[in-house]
This record gives sequence, structure tokens and C-alpha cells, in this order.
Amino acid sequence: MTLPVSAASMRPALFIGACSAFFAAGIWIQSSGFLDEMIFYLPDIRYLAIQHMQLTAVSGGLAILIAVPLGVVLSRQSARRLAEPAMQLLNIGTTIPTLAVLALSMSFLGIGTVPAVFALTIATMLPITRNTYTGLQGVAPALLEAANGLGLSPFQRLLKVEIPNALTVIFAGIRTALAINVGTVPLAFLIGGGGLGELIFTGIDLYDTPMMLAGAIPTAMLAIAVDALVAAIAVLAVPRGVAPRE
Repeated sequence: MTLPVSAASMRPALFIGACSAFFAAGIWIQSSGFLDEMIFYLPDIRYLAIQHMQLTAVSGGLAILIAVPLGVVLSRQSARRLAEPAMQLLNIGTTIPTLAVLALSMSFLGIGTVPAVFALTIATMLPITRNTYTGLQGVAPALLEAANGLGLSPFQRLLKVEIPNALTVIFAGIRTALAINVGTVPLAFLIGGGGLGELIFTGIDLYDTPMMLAGAIPTAMLAIAVDALVAAIAVLAVPRGVAPRE
């Protein structure tokens, strides 16, 4: 008779298997000299990672500053008829390949940081605007009626009731948008914006795998770090009473 194997009983075996795989990969990386080749690019990684983070901070910050108020305005009763056309307009910025948006912005703004920030901001705005709009639309009508019953003005109701109850959804949009942003920043190198894309694309051109990974691995790590940072901020910012229960 064969006893069913539960997921919990498999965890120790999976943990040991994962550790063994990481250990074997570490031995292979060290013995092949791959790690030494990547360490050779460490000064470049530091310099370009700072550029990468600056592009993400500026374009992501601008996207938040524009998209959150835009989502709030579109969620108001007087502007709801404009919501879907505005979302479709923003969707164009997401539907068009980011490389094409970069090329278009380069045509008007030249090369360098400015067109890169402009294109990245456009590509980042839709998830934040849509989640802000959806989160505010999803606030329970009973809460809105209670706020009206307390005599709150529309602005007070927005600040004290609607936004706190929509924060979880808004932060989900910001996390998605910034993850897209960090992953898209390497393309900025193609129009002179800098960032870790310099190592990635130069490595591809030269068929230099360590150089390419010296750009790709930090990019992936930055995306994970940014996502974890925004998640931590969300935990601190969302009031306990409206935060989703685990």
C-alpha cells in the first residue's frame, strides 16, 4: 500500500536539493573562472548601477506623481466618462514596444537622459493610474455613506476614507509599474541614457557572456530589491484596519 506524500514532508528534501544545486553551481562558477571574469566588471557595475537607479528613481517618481493624481481625478463622478478613453490613451504607451517609444522620444528630445526618462515615465504610468482608479472605485459604498453622514467634505472623504481604503490596490500598481521600469531601463542605453544596459548590449555584441551577465544579474537583483522595498513601504503605509489579512 502506497502512502500519499504530503507537501510538508517533501520540504526537507526540496531544501536539501536546492542547497546542493546552489553548492554545485558555486563550485562550477568558481572552477571555470566565470566569477573572476564578472568581478573584473565590478567598477563598471557600481557606476552603471547608480545610473540605473537614478533613471528608475526619476522616471518612477514622475510616473507616481502624475499617475496617482490622474487616477484620483478620473475616479470622481464628474470625470468618470473620461476614464476609459484616458486609460486607452495610456494603454497606447504600454502597447507600443518600449524601444519604439524610446525611438520616438529620441526623435523629439534628442539623445541622453531626458528622452530616456520621458519614455520610461510614459511606459510606467498605466498600472499606477489604473490601480488608483480601480482602488478608489472599489471602496465600499457603506463607507462612503458613513463619511457623508459624518458631514465630511468631498476632499476630507477622499483623504480620510477613500485613499486609505484604496492604498493596497494603489501600491500593487506601483510595485508592478516599478518592476516594469527597472526591467526596461537597460533599453535606455540605446539612446545614450546609460544604465546597466551598457554591459548587457555590449556583451551581446561582443558575444561576451560574463559582460552580459554582469549587467543582467544586477538588473534582476535591483528589480527584486525595488519590489521588496515598495512592499515594505506598503506594509507601513496601509492602515492596519484596511490591510488585507494573511
